[in-house]
Amino acid sequence: MTDASLPEPRHARSLKDVDARTNRRNRAEARFRAYGIAAVSIGLVFLVVLLGAILINGVGAFQQTFVNVPVYLDPAKLDKNGERNIEDIKKVSTFGYNPLVENALLETVQASGADTELDSAAEMKKLLSASAAAQIRDTVIANPELIGQTVEFRLLAASRVDGYLKGRVKREDVTRDKNIDVAHLDLTDKLHDAGVITKGFNLAFITGADASESRPEQAGLGVSMLGSFFMMLVVLGLSLPIGVAASIYLEEFAPQNRFTDLIEVNISNLAAVPSIVFGILGLAAFIQFAHLPQSAPLVGGLTLTLMTLPTIVISTRASLKSVPPSIRDAALGVGASKMQAVFHHVLPMAMPGILTGTIIGLAQALGETAPLLLIGMVGYIATNAPDGLASGFLDPNSAMPAQIFEWAKRADPAYYERAWGGIIILLVFLMTMNIIAIILRRRFERRW
Repeated sequence: MTDASLPEPRHARSLKDVDARTNRRNRAEARFRAYGIAAVSIGLVFLVVLLGAILINGVGAFQQTFVNVPVYLDPAKLDKNGERNIEDIKKVSTFGYNPLVENALLETVQASGADTELDSAAEMKKLLSASAAAQIRDTVIANPELIGQTVEFRLLAASRVDGYLKGRVKREDVTRDKNIDVAHLDLTDKLHDAGVITKGFNLAFITGADASESRPEQAGLGVSMLGSFFMMLVVLGLSLPIGVAASIYLEEFAPQNRFTDLIEVNISNLAAVPSIVFGILGLAAFIQFAHLPQSAPLVGGLTLTLMTLPTIVISTRASLKSVPPSIRDAALGVGASKMQAVFHHVLPMAMPGILTGTIIGLAQALGETAPLLLIGMVGYIATNAPDGLASGFLDPNSAMPAQIFEWAKRADPAYYERAWGGIIILLVFLMTMNIIAIILRRRFERRW
């Protein structure tokens, strides 16, 4: 055989050489990564915009304008008999305190040296909240020994004055406002410079109660927070044991037949049902049929329990499934009964997932508004805190999301600001609950 008859040698290609097909695949992967980064970036931008809008609009609710006024508590008006009898003092209504407030404000303005076009104490009183007289009356009833003294009071300013110092109310806006005019704003500026009108942290917004539409500066979220607390107690006390028990039965003991398949399908469907449907169910079952008190946290908790149960059942079953079958087999192999294997071995190992699912379900229930609309929790102004455990469950009250909804639909811009502030508090609660869920999972999670 000659050299001419031999085939030409093929040039071996190195693995380091990149061909056209590999280049196309690398470019496709790079594009996919770019799409993913762009999607995440857009989501983060929207999240930052949303949080920024919430903080910008709601942070003002945590600050309130006050008017520092020394008020002489005239015994001739507050305790005519001079006996300091608390029952006689309580008979003096807020109308009896109004002249004291007006005279005190007039003297304070004169002492500050502020020139004003307002020529009467009644006109100047528009700088103060309508609750000023009630605030002084409550203080006097709690401390009757103050009668006859001049006491420095930190009274709430009117919502328009508060909005003006926060930049929410403009001078051109008050030309059509019957509650306040430019002369009041001029006096506000002068008293603010003199230190009579000051701004400070609004603790009453967190601890206080709701107020009527004429007193938005007095409205707080505290009572509705208690309503949410009692509702969550009902949800936790019912949904956790019922949901866990149902999950254990379906996952560990129930036979696999058409009936259990039907139950599983319905549980999955219930998890996707709109929350307002559960509100209609709660209205029909608990109020119209069972005749439970309307707007009560007990009814709200029962309604939210119906909505939360599917979530807890699904998450609990997923946690039970995650426990390796070898754990069950080992327990049964050493003589444990089926129930002992489940409750002594499987359930403790699935507990982190169960707790996580429960907390997430509670967080979802805490932020729900639609079911509460149907049972009337937005038709009640929560002005008084419950005075006991039974009162907390059975007396009419509101809840945080329902209170926020109620504020958002009121006309005064001060309530709009408080609605944003309420969203901040609600988000803090939801974030806290989700962080607890993450910590519990990481603390107790076992990796197989």
